Amino acid sequence: MEPLYQQTHKQVHEIQSHMGRLETADKQSLHLVENEIQASIDQVFSHLERLEILSSKEPPNKRQNAKLRVDQLKYDVQHLQTALRNFQHQRYAKEQQERQREELLSRTFTTNDSDTTIPMDESLQFNSSLQKIHHGMDDLIGGGHSILEGLRAQRLTMKGTQKKLLDIANMLGLSNTVMRLIEKRAFQDKYFMIGGMLLTCVVMFLVVQYLT
Repeated sequence: MEPLYQQTHKQVHEIQSHMGRLETADKQSLHLVENEIQASIDQVFSHLERLEILSSKEPPNKRQNAKLRVDQLKYDVQHLQTALRNFQHQRYAKEQQERQREELLSRTFTTNDSDTTIPMDESLQFNSSLQKIHHGMDDLIGGGHSILEGLRAQRLTMKGTQKKLLDIANMLGLSNTVMRLIEKRAFQDKYFMIGGMLLTCVVMFLVVQYLT
């Protein structure tokens, strides 16, 4: 189990470093960078499935710690997956704004012999919609950033709490029953967090749909 864990742990850190390339890549290579990161994330998820099986086969005195290490890797890669999807969502919205702006600028005006008909009301309404989308995306980006910061703080808190629990367990020799209760609570907290992340993504998607 240990070689596969170390390999997966290394891959997670490599993905974290590759995420910075999303901000610096040009339009031609951006899709390639996104696909590379997604492929690495998929590979990590595949390794985690294998690690979960191996951790359940560890000796009883090592099984709890092995499962906690695997859960931490899973949390980290889920966080990276969410960050990648948020970036892609922002990019799609920006590209849509640019296309709409180009359509507005390229719109031709119709002329008649004695008068010129300019669809100003429609243009103003279209521009107003663009402004609403722009402000809405700013709010969503700000909210998403706040959520990610909160999740990062929660991750640090969870890591510290799990380490303290393991230290206390080793010192006091807690029973397997108590350790299973701790593990169950950790899994419940993880699913609550994932549910909150999914709910936030759904709300963001509905808001964008409403604004557009």
